[in-house]
Amino acid sequence: MPSLQEELLPSTPGKFKIDQRGHAVNRQFHRCFASTSTLFLWALFLVALTASYLSFQSFIDSGNRYFTASWGGIQWEKRVRDSAQVHRRPGGLSVLVTGAAGFVGTHVSLALKKRGDGVVGVDNFNNYYDPSLKKARKSLLQGHGVFVVEGDVNDARLLAKLFDVVAFTHVMHLAAQAGVRYAMENPQSYVHSNVAGLVTLLEACKSANPQPAVVWASSSSVYGLNEQSPFSEADRTDRPASLYAATKKAGEAITHTYNHIYGLSITGLRFFTVYGPWGRPDMAYFSFTRNILQGKPITIYRGKNRVDLARDFTYIDDIVKGCVGSLDTAGRSTGSGGRKAGPAPYRIFNLGNTSPVTVPTLVSILERHLKVKAKRNVVDMPGNGDVPFTHANITSARRQLGYKPTTDLQTGLKKFVKWYLSYYGYNNRNNVN
Repeated sequence: MPSLQEELLPSTPGKFKIDQRGHAVNRQFHRCFASTSTLFLWALFLVALTASYLSFQSFIDSGNRYFTASWGGIQWEKRVRDSAQVHRRPGGLSVLVTGAAGFVGTHVSLALKKRGDGVVGVDNFNNYYDPSLKKARKSLLQGHGVFVVEGDVNDARLLAKLFDVVAFTHVMHLAAQAGVRYAMENPQSYVHSNVAGLVTLLEACKSANPQPAVVWASSSSVYGLNEQSPFSEADRTDRPASLYAATKKAGEAITHTYNHIYGLSITGLRFFTVYGPWGRPDMAYFSFTRNILQGKPITIYRGKNRVDLARDFTYIDDIVKGCVGSLDTAGRSTGSGGRKAGPAPYRIFNLGNTSPVTVPTLVSILERHLKVKAKRNVVDMPGNGDVPFTHANITSARRQLGYKPTTDLQTGLKKFVKWYLSYYGYNNRNNVN
């Protein structure tokens, strides 16, 4: 059996000559630890070595976080400040636009930048639809001096950093998980973006000093099973027909809470079926155009008793006018550092065209502009959350925002088709690149 002394030695004791009586080992220990001062020095050395290791490890971890983050750093902060800078416009706005690489976000950002406002965008470039379209919109924005940060509105650290770098006067919150039918496949994405993301953003806004005014995108879908027409802001919105609608209704309740408790100036905009160039591929007019050009059949839903579905299609330029008007008339937030000093404005507006058009009529207009006949497949509407019709009452928006839509569906679809053929590289209307 080996002695206890032998067990304490290295398993490969090449540098030690073992004395079975232990004299050699005793001499080694005696030399090293002969005095109290030597013990102290050894202890100090071990502490210093441990501290050095921990500091080095912390440096490595920090470096890893820095190099893997898509934001941060001196150059990044400079780009944010430059993009937020107001130009050629006394009293101009400095606006943080979430969902800036989205359909509405791109158009609103361009409109603000072109008139001299400062604009910084945020977008997470998710793959709900082809991210290459969002990347193309981002390039368009960069060409006009708008910096788009790649990040999620659920990232509280990113939002805090942005508000630390720039004292935004306004926030245009357009980031959201869109689409009615997709909620049946991925309901969690709607809660993540439309509820949790909204709360994270509002937390950042109420803690900012000064607090920005907030304008955000609700939806006409909140009217749900409402049968009164046209839809008015005073109508019931407690019967949503889809999870998407429910999250937007929840958003209206959440924003009201932050307005009441923290003094945030809040304006909610109920968009009615927005369409136009740079639009969303999941929208009916967009997918119809693609399928018609490719010779594929299109599915047209109809409601009960074979009634055609109708939508209050609203051209993107008109929506942009409503968004910008909402920012200009928002009124100040009254809180400071998360504390309310007095009542702040809370408003909700419909932004629609006031002229519902049936889906079959939409298809006929597309056929005329594309000069291609559609292969129609008409089926009864499934229980997927769609509603049979939408129709906006815009009296309040007209009175308070000066909102007045001017583009009819015929004109708007003509502009969309022209963009579509150019963007997707059609050499002629019968061949697809």
